[in-house]
Amino acid sequence: MPSIPPRLRRLLSPWNILTLVLAIWALPRLLPHVGAVVGVGARNPVAPEWSARTLDGTVLSSDSLRGRVVLVNVWATWCLPCRAEMPLLEAMARRHGSAGFTLVGLSVDRGPESAVREFLSERGIHYPVAIVRDDVVAAFGGVQGYPTSFLIDRAGLVRHTVIGPLAPASLELAVRRLLNAPSPGPSAP
Repeated sequence: MPSIPPRLRRLLSPWNILTLVLAIWALPRLLPHVGAVVGVGARNPVAPEWSARTLDGTVLSSDSLRGRVVLVNVWATWCLPCRAEMPLLEAMARRHGSAGFTLVGLSVDRGPESAVREFLSERGIHYPVAIVRDDVVAAFGGVQGYPTSFLIDRAGLVRHTVIGPLAPASLELAVRRLLNAPSPGPSAP
């Protein structure tokens, strides 16, 4: 039986194999973040039709937000990465709100509404939040993990979808690009 050459044996070390497996696992999760930073958007953007009543009673929908750049963030109170990104999302909402940006939180919590309200109050979150069922999330094509953020342009098209708590950092440049883009005309989808 032939022996494995020393160089190949070093390449096949457990650490190298583990690194390769982690890279293969992480790459598809990180590509959307990289795409948002460098400006590569969705290949076939969709315009989801959705509507949700926020905790303050306001009804927000794809139609009511048309003409604004919108970040829809799907999250839950039990999601630790969601908790980590919320202060950054709040800062983004404040920073860009007057420029035509709206951030909407869609909570998938199934507990009492009071628990979500208390959670938001404790963290100083003021952007609009709605507790939604699966049909609203399905309008965006569903989610594969929490948090998931959908960045929507002024015409209502999803330009970026990112999974994980890096959304505020990776989407900052994409938000700025969309805010600086010319507004769509009346014939836009």
